Amino acid sequence: MRPARSWVPLAAACLSLCAALAHAAPPHERFRQAGDLARRGDYPKAIAIYQDLAASGSESAALYWNWAQAAAARGAVGEALWALLRARELDPSDRAVQRDIDRLREGANLDRAELAPDPLAAVARAAHAFRLDLWAIVLLVISLGAHAWLKWQRAGDVYARVAWTTLVAGLLIALVPVAGSFARPTGAVVGRGAPLLDAASPTAEAVGTLREGEVVPILESSGNYVRVEDSSGARGWALSTNVWSLLRAPGRGS
Repeated sequence: MRPARSWVPLAAACLSLCAALAHAAPPHERFRQAGDLARRGDYPKAIAIYQDLAASGSESAALYWNWAQAAAARGAVGEALWALLRARELDPSDRAVQRDIDRLREGANLDRAELAPDPLAAVARAAHAFRLDLWAIVLLVISLGAHAWLKWQRAGDVYARVAWTTLVAGLLIALVPVAGSFARPTGAVVGRGAPLLDAASPTAEAVGTLREGEVVPILESSGNYVRVEDSSGARGWALSTNVWSLLRAPGRGS
């Protein structure tokens, strides 16, 4: 019996090494592994891999779209909507993502306004989709060059028109991403029956219930709690595990 016992630590070490090697696999391999798990119906393990990849910085609209499909298949509508909204943040022009958002929203009986509490967030997405910040920079650089040419060469009216037209156009276009930068941070309610609390405390009392899938402005945070405002205007605190920010992926254990 003693020799058999000596294999126990060795077997445990081998299993640990295999797990570490699997975790250290390239992102595309782990993404494929998650897809295989989801196709076999092992949605929790697939989502765990998607979450690890996103938390490590390997984010993409495709990753979040697959995450949403796995979450929806296990009945986590709020998590699925959050993942689709994250995909839209990364690729606002993807119409398939928008169609899935509308499908899940309608299935959860949510109004469009409940997914868009801050109009400036839509402005920020439009600026990102059309790369308005880059266009503004290009136009302002052209304007600067045209002004410099006018000063050094005393060129004619054509360069003057180019200089001033590109200046005005660049400034106007730049207003869009600047306005979008003032959008309040928001989060999606991923917890079913998530309570709205009167304080950021484990002993706080519930003053209401947040709707699963609703997007709410995040007013402030304190430890494991975030202060939010729902679509009815009610304000209170919620566990950060129940409200996931649309600005970043949650870490493992969230």
